[in-house]
Amino acid sequence: MRLLLISNSTNPGEGYLDYPKNYIKDFLGEKAKNAIFIPYAAVTFSYEAYEEKVNARFAEIGHHVTSIHRFINPMEAIENADAIVVGGGNTWQLVKILQDKGLMKVIRKKVKKGMPYIGWSAGSNIACPTLRTTNDMPIVQPEKFKTLKLVPFQINPHYLDDNPANHGGETREARIQEFIEVNREVYVVGLREGTMLLLEGKELTLIGNRKARIFKYGQEPLELSNEDDFGFLL
Repeated sequence: MRLLLISNSTNPGEGYLDYPKNYIKDFLGEKAKNAIFIPYAAVTFSYEAYEEKVNARFAEIGHHVTSIHRFINPMEAIENADAIVVGGGNTWQLVKILQDKGLMKVIRKKVKKGMPYIGWSAGSNIACPTLRTTNDMPIVQPEKFKTLKLVPFQINPHYLDDNPANHGGETREARIQEFIEVNREVYVVGLREGTMLLLEGKELTLIGNRKARIFKYGQEPLELSNEDDFGFLL
């Protein structure tokens, strides 16, 4: 499999998809791909606007996406695609629509056979076995929590080390500790802003200048950099 799982689309003070664009270009290669974009995580803006926003950045790297909502037969669109790109937004809505349209199995099948997969935020979440480490509010109710299971571990995108000032709620680490308390066999990767995971075949690496925080029940959290081996997660 080939996966590029990005924590966030935009760093403070930068344009949309600016920091990961060259990694996306390297991942997709020089030749333009028939890339299908899945915009279903969008809630407060249209699929057309989302497609346009992504294409504005992809044009800079010689690539283009077509949103899946433009196809009469979305399953056929995925079957005929060269790559799949899944945007961020609300993970619950993304999962519900993919389930309602029966697209989870066809996406998983194609990616397992080698179709390149790019996702950021919610798009990274659904590459995991379930959506249960998302940060999003459950604004809709999907049929089930199971997602694509392209990787055997969970990702928490936008991982934060501290709570905002004057906020008395749980830290992100405390919430993940709750998750691993009741899901003791599962690793959770806290993927900080500005970083991404690249899977090429059986090699998993971290891209970016910040470390990832790895959680597992009964173990002290690990801080791993782009020079460390992430193969144990697979």
